[in-house]
Amino acid sequence: MSEPDQRLYFLLQRAAHRLRTTADRRCVAAAGITTAQLGALFAVEERPGITQQQLARSLGLRESAVTGLVTRLTTAGLLAKRAHPSEHRAVVLELTDAGTAALDAARPEIDRFNAELRALLGEDGFSRTAAALHRIAYED
Repeated sequence: MSEPDQRLYFLLQRAAHRLRTTADRRCVAAAGITTAQLGALFAVEERPGITQQQLARSLGLRESAVTGLVTRLTTAGLLAKRAHPSEHRAVVLELTDAGTAALDAARPEIDRFNAELRALLGEDGFSRTAAALHRIAYED
């Protein structure tokens, strides 16, 4: 029997792709939204009145990508834009009732998804993996 593949970066890329497509399929079935849309809705829920620029930083995306994402979410009635109280060119984002309902519909699926990963990795492995990925993603 050959040894398991040790190309960690390659394995992370493959795993991320597979996890994203699986989670997207499940979130679309449960709530009608993708994981990218879910991430944006969660960010707005955590920071009501967030600007698109702040949302882009929060999600680690370019502002142009967030503009399209926000347009799709507002067109779908999940987010609302309103004028920023002090910056005349900026808008702030807020969840609509439909956006809140989509998050509520997606939460059980996300919980199931995380429970499956916990079962695969074990509680200690899940926590250690999450901590390591957080360091890679957010620390310089």
